[in-house]
Amino acid sequence: MTAAVRDASRSWAAGHLAEEGPVLAACDVSVSFGASRVLNDVSLEVRAGELVGIIGPNGAGKTTFFGTLVGALHPVTGTVTFEGVDVTHQSMAQRCRHGLVRTHQIPRPFNDMTVFENVFVAAVNAHGSSRKVAYQYAIEALTHTDMLGVANRRGKELGLLDRKRLELSRALATEPKVLLLDEIGGGLSEGESMELLAMIRALNDRGITIVWIEHMVPLLRKAAGRFVCLHQGRIIADGSPDEVMADPTVTSAYLGGSVK
Repeated sequence: MTAAVRDASRSWAAGHLAEEGPVLAACDVSVSFGASRVLNDVSLEVRAGELVGIIGPNGAGKTTFFGTLVGALHPVTGTVTFEGVDVTHQSMAQRCRHGLVRTHQIPRPFNDMTVFENVFVAAVNAHGSSRKVAYQYAIEALTHTDMLGVANRRGKELGLLDRKRLELSRALATEPKVLLLDEIGGGLSEGESMELLAMIRALNDRGITIVWIEHMVPLLRKAAGRFVCLHQGRIIADGSPDEVMADPTVTSAYLGGSVK
């Protein structure tokens, strides 16, 4: 079953990827924590300009997969390639400088720094010693996320939505080519989620490839052109949102209930 799903996933990707090949790919990636295997031979290809939604129940391995893609974790088997280059053994910082960036499920800003300082530090770390360039990237990021008006507020003074916006701003200041979003909509009201959704769509419209983990499936369906479902460390479905949500293996993974 797993081999069949993996082959189907690769076949789907082969038919839909741009001619130049995937911008980001994982091939047969496995990750273990001690004796526990968390990811099992996961293969995924993402083409430039896609907005891919990653779904799955708690404990499916979604965040571990993100950590492996960006270099926070290293696979025991398999490879990760970015823009055709094998980056499996590159550090997080190296991948970030090349344009592969993630946000975190729980925003952790530098609480005693201002919003601008938080974003400026991210830009400096990504772009080196040119403070002028970093300053410009920071301003552009804060403009996109509508955070300029609170640029002088300290991180500890922010509410949840602004913390999410700040997390997104810090990622944008690194000038990402591929942006991995980890449950960025979690804990927000419907109105706040729609604000964030508009920002994310605009990023995708300007050419940033996005892979987005989200438990708020209705929110994700408003943005993603493709869904991938992880369960017990394996990809069990990969296709259009309608196809994936109608897949009986997906509804079974969600404790036997339907997923809207």
